[in-house]
Amino acid sequence: MTTVQAPDTTPATTGTTTTGRLLALGRAEATLLLRNRTALLTALGLPVLLVAGVREVLRQQASTTPGLDLNAALVTGVTGIVLLFVVYYNLTAAYVARRGELVLKRLRTGEARDLEILAGTALPSVLLALVQCAALGVAGAALLDLPVPVNPLLALAGLGLSVVLLTGLAALSSAYTRTVESAGITTLPVLMTAQFGSGLMFPLEVMPDQLAGLCRALPTTPAFLLLRIGWFGTGGSAPATGFAGSWGAGAPQLGLAVCWAAAVWWAARHRFRWEPRR
Repeated sequence: MTTVQAPDTTPATTGTTTTGRLLALGRAEATLLLRNRTALLTALGLPVLLVAGVREVLRQQASTTPGLDLNAALVTGVTGIVLLFVVYYNLTAAYVARRGELVLKRLRTGEARDLEILAGTALPSVLLALVQCAALGVAGAALLDLPVPVNPLLALAGLGLSVVLLTGLAALSSAYTRTVESAGITTLPVLMTAQFGSGLMFPLEVMPDQLAGLCRALPTTPAFLLLRIGWFGTGGSAPATGFAGSWGAGAPQLGLAVCWAAAVWWAARHRFRWEPRR
């Protein structure tokens, strides 16, 4: 992956607001993303290419697993993969690139707080991922005749917590990534674990009980399960429920997702590097 020389994105020092600084940082990062064809292709093209593969894998599992809701698993799986690649992978590379160009170091000398710098850099990737997820939801409703979400609040909570968690994981992973090119290696453990252990490629209900229980404790699993519970009323291991019942199924996942997000951001705050290693 090639890097692009970053423009000076230091916020103005007179009368700026948090919103203004975030928008300025996000606008600068969006410009860099549009210029970087490799990053843009990864963010836009790779999730789309994976859809066919995910559908075929899930179709084979559905033929051997009675009661597996293929459409529910497909929607959750594809949404999770989009978030993994567009937010986590793309953002890890972005943090490493801006650090190597000393952009992050310069930004810290201005008014922008540390969290604002991280959030502003993440803004374009997050918005792109949300647009893709919305498009997938609309396409799924039109082509797969999906039901109306059982509990939109839980579904939105799952989406929001997934974004927060993956952004934190990107910041944490960047601390162990020396160059943009090596991001493909350092992000591989999280990408593989989430795809195969968090119910994206292989739904938890097709796994042995002990393995499924272990996978439910992974950092990315609770937030992804919230998406499925909020839309379909079930996390895969229990019958579908209505709005009221979905809260009972979703409350443990909600609490666990919040705890994981807090733990990841605590680690990212202490390990994140603002300038290249000497």
